[in-house]
Amino acid sequence: MKKSRSSSKLPRHVLVVEDDAIIGLTLEQALLDGGVSKVEICPTTEEALAALRRKQPDAIVLDVHLADRDDGWAIAELVRTLGPDSPRIIFSTGMPRDIPEEIAELGCVLEKPYEPEVLVALLTEPARKGIISRLRGALRPE
Repeated sequence: MKKSRSSSKLPRHVLVVEDDAIIGLTLEQALLDGGVSKVEICPTTEEALAALRRKQPDAIVLDVHLADRDDGWAIAELVRTLGPDSPRIIFSTGMPRDIPEEIAELGCVLEKPYEPEVLVALLTEPARKGIISRLRGALRPE
């Protein structure tokens, strides 16, 4: 698959926090095909925190219901403490209403299931901190 023309707008390093291996690998491939240089997949909260200690990514795709914790948004709370240069956060969940409103405002919310291309398209747009974006079905091929 060809890299998109807008790949220069994409973050270079994306951390995907996802405990479903198929979803994680699908997102990884879509991001790499879209032009992201490095994608790191972490299936647990502990691995995600270790990855954040090693190198801060440009963006985080965060499943909020992980097998090891049911409050994956705790990672978003931690990321927020990194200041104005903190990674962009995109919540990925089948249950968006479970995310506390003040936490959801830290990034965008993608409701599962969604096409991986929707994530890539979202990452090419400027970050909209403080706005909840529920994109299910918003970007459809014409």
